Amino acid sequence: MNIIFNKKSLPTADAHVIFVYANGKLSDSASKIDKATGGLVKRAIIIGHFSGKFGQIIDLVAPENLEINRVLVVGLGRETEIDILRAQKIGGKIMAKLISSGDEQISIAADAPARSNISDAEFAAHMALGIRLRRYRFDKYFTKQEEAKKPSVIGVSIMSASALNAKKLFADLDKVADGVEFARDLVTEPGNVIYPESYAEKIKELSSLGVDVEILDEDTMEELGMGALLGVGQGSACESHMVIMRWQGSENTDEPPVAFIGKGVTFDTGGISLKPGSGMEDMKFDMGGSAAVVGAMKALAGRKAKANVVGVVGLVENMPSSTAQRPGDVVTSMSGQTIEIINTDAEGRLVLADALWYTQDRFKPKVMLDLATLTGAIMVALGQEYAGIFSNNDALSEKLTEAGRQVDEPVWRMPLGNAYDKQINSKIADMKNMGGKYAGSIAAAQFLQRYVNDVPWVHIDIAGTAWKTETSDMADRGATGYGVRLLDQLVRNNYED
Repeated sequence: MNIIFNKKSLPTADAHVIFVYANGKLSDSASKIDKATGGLVKRAIIIGHFSGKFGQIIDLVAPENLEINRVLVVGLGRETEIDILRAQKIGGKIMAKLISSGDEQISIAADAPARSNISDAEFAAHMALGIRLRRYRFDKYFTKQEEAKKPSVIGVSIMSASALNAKKLFADLDKVADGVEFARDLVTEPGNVIYPESYAEKIKELSSLGVDVEILDEDTMEELGMGALLGVGQGSACESHMVIMRWQGSENTDEPPVAFIGKGVTFDTGGISLKPGSGMEDMKFDMGGSAAVVGAMKALAGRKAKANVVGVVGLVENMPSSTAQRPGDVVTSMSGQTIEIINTDAEGRLVLADALWYTQDRFKPKVMLDLATLTGAIMVALGQEYAGIFSNNDALSEKLTEAGRQVDEPVWRMPLGNAYDKQINSKIADMKNMGGKYAGSIAAAQFLQRYVNDVPWVHIDIAGTAWKTETSDMADRGATGYGVRLLDQLVRNNYED
């Protein structure tokens, strides 16, 4: 889909969008369309009980005196409440309404509310971001599809008094959207397409953006002592990999990097501790944490972020077989610490243990953040609205929380403590990979904390946010790409030159 910005003019597209504020106040462009159609807009507002509430929509088909298919009247609510996030969401709502309308070209009269806290350019650019993210579809495997269900929109023209500045702002946002869509693609692909080796090859595409990509094979990881990660993948016919991505964007090449670490279990059967069969097909998204890291690296490199960032993802497939890890086995992690395997379905923390240790040992990062679809327990606590975060550093947690607010990828901090840490003490090894009946997400975070030493660290459990069963303003149901914008904003706020 092509998005362009131009100066205000009369609509020539198939569908034209105008805005109305709270209490039925028409924008300047809406007033012009109302006049051109002989008062059609005002009549529709009265008849349709349209108040201009945020997100409210009236679809005026075949309007008189205009050579277009429809005029979409969209409510913006109170002018003073319009901000960047609302601009993004209204873009998403417009696209959700028109995506399968049959209209190919959309024009939007992007009059920024006079009493809002954002400029004309910001309003237009962030609306475009919402449009692009909501337009995303993963339909590559459909061989037959009803015409009424196919996305029809191929072009969007956003008409703004600040078209040039909006274009410049969107150029940056567009690269972030590239990262989000890449992450969504990776999560949605089935396990027979994305498995550790093919995933590693896919990540190599980032080299074209200037990202240095390094792939560790099983022999190398065995030499490094990564018994925790390798134990997870030993039941699969697919070889495990670790992929390191480095973006050197700071003028100071010696500046310690920000490090992102992702869990990449490309398919999770649970191993010998086999999951129930119902719904197991969704376990292709157990690599959502790694996809967020890969997508964030694509976004940062795409927009040429002036920061040094390293991304590390552990890629494994967790399968039951005669060679699979057993409950009761003891493995030795790269750190030298031993782990008793209580449940082979608590595998993500094993992958992250070696990835975290490798990252802090090799790169000496200023901060580390890991992302993982780690526990169902976090969904019991927070549903699908917030990701749970656990941290050894208050300042880093606050920075991440603020970044989440800015991009509407919210996080909620959960506790850590010695009482929880005791849950993972083992009778025969340094630790076990599961705690007791309660506080499962916290026990998993306590496990990971044993591998970060004193590096400021946040663990982000995205089990509830990486994949959603309901649509939102910015995404259709399915993979969300959660984490890409969060990490990008964290770097943008705190770690760029």
